[in-house]
Amino acid sequence: MNDPLAVLQKYYGYSSFRPGQRELIEAAVSGRDVLGVLPTGGGKSICYQIPALLLPGLCIVISPLISLMHDQVMHLQKRHIKAACITSELKRPELLSVLHLAERGVLKLLYVSPERLMTKDFAAFSKKADISLLVVDEAHSISMWGHEFRPSYLRIRDYIDSLPVRPVTAAYTATAAPRVREEIRTSLGLKDPFEYTASFDRPNLYYEVRHTADKRAALLSLLPAYKGFSGIVYCLTRRSATALTRYLNAEGIPAVCYHAGMSAKDRQQHQELWMQGDVPVIVATNAFGMGIDKPDVRFVIHYQMPGSPEHYYQEAGRAGRDGKRSDCILLYSDRDLKANRFFINRTRSAVLRAAMEQQLDAMRRYAGGHSCLRRYLLAYFGEIPSSDTAGDSCHSCSVCLRFNLIPKALPAGTEDHALYRSLVSVRSRLSAKHHVLPYKILSDAALHDLASLRPESFFDFLLMEHTPFFKGIKYGADFLTEIRAWNASH
Repeated sequence: MNDPLAVLQKYYGYSSFRPGQRELIEAAVSGRDVLGVLPTGGGKSICYQIPALLLPGLCIVISPLISLMHDQVMHLQKRHIKAACITSELKRPELLSVLHLAERGVLKLLYVSPERLMTKDFAAFSKKADISLLVVDEAHSISMWGHEFRPSYLRIRDYIDSLPVRPVTAAYTATAAPRVREEIRTSLGLKDPFEYTASFDRPNLYYEVRHTADKRAALLSLLPAYKGFSGIVYCLTRRSATALTRYLNAEGIPAVCYHAGMSAKDRQQHQELWMQGDVPVIVATNAFGMGIDKPDVRFVIHYQMPGSPEHYYQEAGRAGRDGKRSDCILLYSDRDLKANRFFINRTRSAVLRAAMEQQLDAMRRYAGGHSCLRRYLLAYFGEIPSSDTAGDSCHSCSVCLRFNLIPKALPAGTEDHALYRSLVSVRSRLSAKHHVLPYKILSDAALHDLASLRPESFFDFLLMEHTPFFKGIKYGADFLTEIRAWNASH
């Protein structure tokens, strides 16, 4: 099988590619380096996983997070694609076993951290393995201040140069301003790469900045409007995330915390509670979110301002990956600048401090500006607004709407919330029974539609906008039973 579309249909079940995917895949398969900039949820992994299946030999994927590697490998194995990851959790005999499988050609994809590349065992393996494709995921980590935290990203080119045969090299990121893209090209030594940069515009996202001296009060005024929906509240520090989670719970709002200072077990448990919809709000630092596959996140609230538009865009972009209207709200005060400057002043490199100051200033202008928030972000990433956003108003941000009180993204309708919660319970039972995440059964949008329209026949159920046909056949009876009982008693 050498047709990208046939591979897409066989392993992923999609009938067509998203914009840019086929072009990036075909360039890599033809032997050309590639640089792909695709927004969060834009299908980056398919752009390198399909070439890995089409090319002979092994694909090495350099990824920054253990959880992200495990998640990708799990999804590939479910599709019957031979993949593995090497992490610090492996003992040496297990490590050598995985490398042996990769060397023998049993594996098609091998996920590793950048720190792993120059270790003795991996270097020896790399000299013998048939590596046809090398992928750098989350490639913005190469940028000026990204490598301050992961200096091993700067050694990836040394690893590539050490290989007997240079593989096709691909770099992918969800967010990269023009300057960062140039750093990626240079640092990796990409040779005449084919480049595709998708639009950074997410029309379904509503952007808002709220200036407030009392952030807890501002947050409490927002959250009741999102009752029944999942969302993320981002904090700058572990301490503030922990304190805010306790405060929300004390105020009767179910929330869990997530940050790098927690044990891996606690992080995983809290993530699963949120993913399954058992707890609607997760309060987190920027350690949370990369690789999270939850499409029905209806709001992302930044309790404190991040230090750069790159961070803000990526974190806010975790909302609305199902294409439905969702809110991205920044709570801003002057104290946010002081907190970010504290981090900047701890950076040893004067060059990096200057770059971080520039990014913080760009974020300050976003928070304090009086022009369209959407146009500001697009311009920052080097994109000329489309005709839809080229006018004076994007009609979907707090500046353009001059409307700063009530979130605009919430689904309107007359659905009975009590029935919706009953349908959520049905979904949770089916999720546990079939061992799949709740949104894989039906999305929140589908449940709200069911609660609003209350279909009683399979025919009407299958005609619902957000109910995929095969899911309706498989799970519809349980939901219809609940709806019929509700209709009979109300």
